[in-house]
Amino acid sequence: MLRICAELETADTGTIDRHAAAGYCPQEPALFDLLTPAEHLALFTAGRDHAAAESRELLASLGVPPGARTLVRDLSGGARQKLSLALALLGQPRLLLLDEPYQGFDHGSYLDFWHHAEAWRRQERVVVVVTHLLTEPGRADQVLELPSPAERGPQE
Repeated sequence: MLRICAELETADTGTIDRHAAAGYCPQEPALFDLLTPAEHLALFTAGRDHAAAESRELLASLGVPPGARTLVRDLSGGARQKLSLALALLGQPRLLLLDEPYQGFDHGSYLDFWHHAEAWRRQERVVVVVTHLLTEPGRADQVLELPSPAERGPQE
């Protein structure tokens, strides 16, 4: 569903009517293993100095040193996910489509994520989080629980 909303795939039926730029953070980070976090930022912000400065601050605020010379392939799963999240936030999109955005985070990073999400909401961004683990549903304005395929029964 999020890939369709991000316009990375087309829907089999129905339509999506989106009026805002979207940032998409996939469940499995789509990163280049042989680049550093800083090189990712340079690649995705090429020619936009303001975006480059913003992205370095964002990466640091998520706990990934933007100047680290560590290749992405050598980062922990949580650090890779933080980099993917930072890339989704480039350009300050009004719509954030986040699929398991805190996968691999430690407890402190998980709490930091929700503090960031609250700040994004105060900036009047729409934050959509798909998760299998929502221990605090009060953090969300709305919770939709989708049944698993087994719970839906046979398709007609």
